[in-house]
Amino acid sequence: MNNEVIITCAVTGSGDSNKKHPGVPITPEEIAASAIEAAKAGAAVAHVHVRNLETGDAARDVDLYKETAKLIRQSDVDVILNITAGMGADFIPSEENPAVGGPGTDMICPAERVAHIVEIKPEICTLDCGSMNYATTAYIATMDMLRETARRIQEVGVKPEIEVMELGHIWQAKQLMKDGLIDPDPIFQLCLGIPYGAEATTRNMLAMVDALPTNAMWGSFGVGRMQMAMVPQAVLLGGNIRVGLEDNIYLEKGVYATNEQLVTRAKEIIERMGSKTLSPEQARKKLKLV
Repeated sequence: MNNEVIITCAVTGSGDSNKKHPGVPITPEEIAASAIEAAKAGAAVAHVHVRNLETGDAARDVDLYKETAKLIRQSDVDVILNITAGMGADFIPSEENPAVGGPGTDMICPAERVAHIVEIKPEICTLDCGSMNYATTAYIATMDMLRETARRIQEVGVKPEIEVMELGHIWQAKQLMKDGLIDPDPIFQLCLGIPYGAEATTRNMLAMVDALPTNAMWGSFGVGRMQMAMVPQAVLLGGNIRVGLEDNIYLEKGVYATNEQLVTRAKEIIERMGSKTLSPEQARKKLKLV
């Protein structure tokens, strides 16, 4: 059991939750403000995506990332900044020619996928391992793409949070470690319940934990109604946890949540289990960011 738990808040994500929940943060000001409120509630880490200012859809504009990071860093609230590097890998085959991307495809090279990371240099960024089928798109990250992405992240001194959605992704991460592209004491995030990766079950979480390198630090989360259910599972198995509007928009059935409320509820669960949550300063030491 983990007695010192790090809470990550995934503030907005890249899905269509903005069309389902009127309170999902869109602008850099809204995203930064929500990250700050989550930190005040007990989150040590803010996981950040950005969104198109006009449509609210997922975006990967470097200037939006820069503005959001600046607002969070300039606040008087300490929080570890964790920026996604998982955008620009969506492929939807064209009906006329499956070899060509159709509408909704957003494929860019590894250098572009981490351009904002190189410029902003957050303390953590995600390294999304492996190709897989989402509900409507295929996510493309070949081993060579992952090698280049990991190398670029390593060169700028940012610690990767390795996001894995099935056992094969852990295998890929181990290979990157063997290649010397991920430094010792890696951080893994076990992502459960995302169609169509590993389902959000205790057995799946345990199988993924058992497959991790022995020196790995890890956290986990479930999506939708399994978000809070996976909190105690992760703590019992020795991990950290993630909550937030990226993964779940409800506090309870029919009641929209805020990031602050989700963090507060997760913290209550952790503390009722007899564990404590770590501050950003304490989390930095545990994650070996300092």
